[in-house]
Amino acid sequence: MRFLFISVSLVSLFVLEAHKAQSEIQVPLENVENQYTAYRGEDTVTSYSIFSGITTFARLPWVQCLGMQEGVQFDIAFLGAPFDTGTSYRPGARFGPAGIRAGSRRTGLGGPYNVPLDVNAFENLTIVDCGDIPVTPYDSAVAIKQIEDDHKELLHRTPVSKLGLDAETGQQLVSVASDGKEHPRIITLGGDHTIVLPILRSIHSAYGAISVIHFDSHLDTWIPSVFGGATTHQAEINHGTYFYWASKEGLIKNGTSVHGAIRTTLYGLVDYENDDASGFRRIEAREIETIGKSHISILANCTDGIIKKIHDTIGINPVYLSIDIDAIDPAFAPATGTPETGGWTTRELRAIIRGLDGLRIVSADIVEVAPAYDTKAEITSIAAADVRSIFYSTSITSS
Repeated sequence: MRFLFISVSLVSLFVLEAHKAQSEIQVPLENVENQYTAYRGEDTVTSYSIFSGITTFARLPWVQCLGMQEGVQFDIAFLGAPFDTGTSYRPGARFGPAGIRAGSRRTGLGGPYNVPLDVNAFENLTIVDCGDIPVTPYDSAVAIKQIEDDHKELLHRTPVSKLGLDAETGQQLVSVASDGKEHPRIITLGGDHTIVLPILRSIHSAYGAISVIHFDSHLDTWIPSVFGGATTHQAEINHGTYFYWASKEGLIKNGTSVHGAIRTTLYGLVDYENDDASGFRRIEAREIETIGKSHISILANCTDGIIKKIHDTIGINPVYLSIDIDAIDPAFAPATGTPETGGWTTRELRAIIRGLDGLRIVSADIVEVAPAYDTKAEITSIAAADVRSIFYSTSITSS
């Protein structure tokens, strides 16, 4: 459920007109229009069949951004990266993009307005589902290069909407990219966490070294000789070492990045030393019980202290958000490659993501959803889509 909520929040703003166009084309046998209309406002009825048709994220229009429609512009794009040959335990995240999209199908049914954030996520912006990067399952090195190239191609398109005025000061907003240009935001559906290395290489081409918010049960900064044995150069790059390499390549703005929900076992305390050297601060999953009270007040919500620590770490820097579904406890999201007990609840992660409002989030991902291990009720896919939707709404308000 979490993954669904975050993704849907990000996507809601620009799905509206696409639904209108689709309903006009697909109404069969002269049925009345509102039988096939999406919810758009107080005067519109919700009655279309959300379980029919091609499954895109939140029923967004499918655009072949990397193929026949490569010239199409957008403000936010959902992009699948079905890659899982960097996993160390349970495979299957290559089916994550499909699972997340399936979990997002009913996103627009209740309406796109996000009450806590006071934003309608389906207004004003142009939002599309670009489908999947056609990654090869046979050669990980080639697949990683495919992800970098295709992500970069979309990232450097000119967005449809121009930056407006700051809501508080009334001043014209300016791009936070190092190249001075405006860029669309790409929300990537993984795939295992290895995909973040090629994505950060793409992000670097527009923003330079960037801060990272990383929600995960694991550090993912392990030295390759420890995690995977580094038997070959390609074996050195996997879902436990990609941040190590990102730091070595200068992709991460060291000292202004943060992990959240960490609860992994270690090879030894040297793992924390390596993590420090990679430029991250850590928020352990168990700190949700104490950090709010110790840093704010005894009456604070359990997530407030965590949100404050994230804001204090990131500051005004442009930031990339990466969410491993295993940040959530497996009681709520069991379908993942390396589950760890003792994680946050879906509600806690949703609250923390809403608390990122005000940060300069430039793009994001949600990864490690492996639908084969899910329940029949698809609770992991729904959680992932939900989490992504909340993030979407948060990024709208932040911009």
